[in-house]
Amino acid sequence: MFFAEYDRYDYVKPPLLEVICQLRFPSILSIGATAPVAFQEAIRQDFPRYEVKEEQLPPKVSQGPNPTLQSQPPVTNYNFISQDGFWKINLTNSFIALSTRQYRRWEDFAARLDKPLAQFIDIYHPAFFERIGLRYVNAFSRKVLGLKDALWDDLIQPAFLGVLGEPDVVENSVTKNLLNVEMNLSGGYHLKLSTGPGLLGGGKQDPEVKYILDNDLSRSGKEKEITAEQVPEHLEKMHVYAVRVFRGAITQTLHNALGATPKE
Repeated sequence: MFFAEYDRYDYVKPPLLEVICQLRFPSILSIGATAPVAFQEAIRQDFPRYEVKEEQLPPKVSQGPNPTLQSQPPVTNYNFISQDGFWKINLTNSFIALSTRQYRRWEDFAARLDKPLAQFIDIYHPAFFERIGLRYVNAFSRKVLGLKDALWDDLIQPAFLGVLGEPDVVENSVTKNLLNVEMNLSGGYHLKLSTGPGLLGGGKQDPEVKYILDNDLSRSGKEKEITAEQVPEHLEKMHVYAVRVFRGAITQTLHNALGATPKE
């Protein structure tokens, strides 16, 4: 089932490539006008490495009877990185994000987010949040899991497989099989799901075809503004959805191969 309740597990061989939490807010012009000195000082113990990048936004279409493409000014993206390089805070004038390539469990990730988010709110006082996003990018490797002889329909549930779930389709004959789904969830949440076999980085470094499960959840404040106090509750609910989608996507064979152990 797609959204059934499941017990939570830790995995000895986690398939996660990256986890990203982004919070968008109405533009704060002081971010980018001057370096975020106070914010860096507040989080420097946990994120001591610093980089800054100028990012060019794509052109936008102007409003009016004769719409034209208009260039946008570059956006300053401040990066605060942990000493080991696995955790990163991104700050621009319209969003703050935490990302990691070393995710272990939700409680650890939420704790890592708590301090920099609290410091950001204390220093910049955003009026409200326009959107909260929580994204899990997984890549299942048959080689790593000792399942080189298994087919994807042995490991992935039919609803996530597309034509690869059909018994008369030969896996090696399919050159492209991507499933993209967007759906509204109860509570005002939204799911954007992209899944299918693919090569990481175009296969330049790793030629093995892996099964990608890109699980992107969000909550928009279009109907009702999201306050800072509501953020933890929304993130917790999105995490619950993410766990259910993940568990609904994998078979018991894959669950066992990942080294599942019940969470204490």
